[in-house]
Parts: sequence; C-alpha cells; structure tokens
Amino acid sequence: MNGWGSTSSIGEIAEWLKGKRRVTVVTHGKPDGDALGSTLAVARALRMSAARIDARCWYAGPMPEWAAALAEGTPWGLVERDGQPPDGTDAVVILDTGSWSQLEMVKPLIEKVAPETALLDHHLHGDEAVSGRRIVVTSAAAVCEPAAELCAAVLGVTGPSRLPAEVASPLYLGLATDTGWFRFSNVTPGTLRMAADLIQAGVDHSGLYRLVEQRDKPSRLKLMARALESMEFTAGGRVAVSTLKQQDFTESGASAAETGGFADLALSIEAVLVSAILTESEPPGGQGLLTKVSMRSKPGPDAVDVNEVCMHMGGGGHARAAGAKLSCGLIQAKSRVMKALEEVTV
Repeated sequence: MNGWGSTSSIGEIAEWLKGKRRVTVVTHGKPDGDALGSTLAVARALRMSAARIDARCWYAGPMPEWAAALAEGTPWGLVERDGQPPDGTDAVVILDTGSWSQLEMVKPLIEKVAPETALLDHHLHGDEAVSGRRIVVTSAAAVCEPAAELCAAVLGVTGPSRLPAEVASPLYLGLATDTGWFRFSNVTPGTLRMAADLIQAGVDHSGLYRLVEQRDKPSRLKLMARALESMEFTAGGRVAVSTLKQQDFTESGASAAETGGFADLALSIEAVLVSAILTESEPPGGQGLLTKVSMRSKPGPDAVDVNEVCMHMGGGGHARAAGAKLSCGLIQAKSRVMKALEEVTV
C-alpha cells in the first residue's frame, strides 16, 4: 500500500468516461451518506452528460432508511436483492473506498473489467490493485468534494455552483453527513466553500437534514438505549466502549442500518477521548463469529488516531473515524479493543 495515492486527474477521468457506453458506479458495503451521495451524483452527471451514458449504481446493504428517497429517479440495484450487475458494463467507477475488504460483494464485477475502472477516494489507505486509475484526496472531508469536481467536468460546467440541483443535492448530503453537519474537525475552508457552491446550485439543505436526521423510528431509540446501557469505561474514563448483541436488534425491532451515529454518542462526555461501538454480526455464509467495530475520537492535543488502531485490526478509515471487522465473538472483541485503546490513551 506504499503507492496509495492519485495516478490520474479529474480531467483525465472525465475524458476517459466520455467514451463509455454503460457504466456501473459502486461503493463500499453498508453505504453511508458520502458513499450514496457521491455515487448517485456521478451516475446522474453521466446520464445527463452530452454522451448520455447509461450509468447505474450498485450497492451492497444494509441501506439507510432514506436511501430510496435520495435515489429516486436514478437506476440502482442491490446485490442482496438483485444479484450481481448484469453483463454489458464496460466501465466501473468506485467511490469512497479503495479497500478490497469493503468491496467484497461487488468484487467479481470489478475484477471482470479491471482495466476499465476508475476510483475516487479520500481515505488514508487503500489497495492499489483495486484500480490503477485513481484520484485520492486525503485532505477532503468527504469524497463528495472531488466527486463534485468530476461531475462538473463531465457536464462541462465551470464548477459545483453550476451543477443541476439533482446532482448537487446528493453531493451536499454526502458532504454534510461526513462532517457531522459541519461539526467535525475534518471541515476545512474548502469544505464550506463547496457547501456554499452546492446550495447556490439549488440544494434544499434543510430538506436534506430532515430526510436524514429527523426520521428515526422508535426501534432506533430502543436500540440506542441498549447501546448506552452497555457502555463501559476504561483508561481512566478516557475510553468508552458500547456493545450490541444480535438479541438487542431482535428485541428492539431495529435493523443494522439504524446504528448510524451510535459511535459518536459517548463523545458528548467531557472526559471521553475515544468512543467505540462493537456490533455482533452474522458472517457471510453463517460460518464462525464476526464483530464489527466502529471508532470515533475527539480532535485536540490528546487526539487518538483511530485509523492507526483499526489498521492493526485489519481495518482503517480516518484519523477521527475508523472501523474494522474482527473474526471473533463480542466478548473477545471487546477485550481486544479495550486493550488497544488503553495503550494509546495512557
């Protein structure tokens, strides 16, 4: 992974796409706002371009409750529901990840058209073999930042403020959700300028906030209560770890898609520097044990780089937000996570 970084430019990828007939746009499993926003925006831009490219999004769930409303009008498929994308794809655009471990469900498609792929990402690490045609902007708060530039180039407009509203809206949503609605330390002056440009393009920003943040079901709050009840502290109160069992999902009636934001809950506690939530999951094929780990950390002089912590567990992400999948049960996973975080917060 030493060579992880950009190998192409926005202009080069936009020009390469002009010659394509059918493009499949993909992202990591369990897509978040940035993943959904960037893929939908790129697909819409390609479909609206002068070349009228047949672009479709393909996802691996679970999907957020609001995904269908955001995707309305754009063709998309779900691996668990529709299987692999049909034959005929002559190019693949990958957004918001460069990790094979996050692309397992669509890996057959990527490998099938390997030379005809392009990738946009903003994570610190990735697998070079995923795509040789890459734009990696680690300073971007969300992949929607470089994706907005690609959409502008594909449509031949001067910048994000000139994008059609239906392209600008998912880009704004991705930018907003990956920054905690512009609260997180990853926000830069460029992030806010991009947000302003997208609003100028016609984004209904308050409507998007309501779509994503104000549609909780009682089941989510019941599951949240279980996560809070399970919370344990270590490292002198600087680390908080919560756990969710499959039983918690069953008894609360909640789905895995309803856990968004749970990893941030404990950061509201003054002493807590790092928060982690561990979720007991069913591994593919139903074999063995699997625990999903999501970590968040506060910025500042005592900041913990959770990307580094998760990398030692086979995962990764960002300095303030990262995750991993552990092939063990919840109890063993909790012990491992607590030990790792105690070592970096002493």
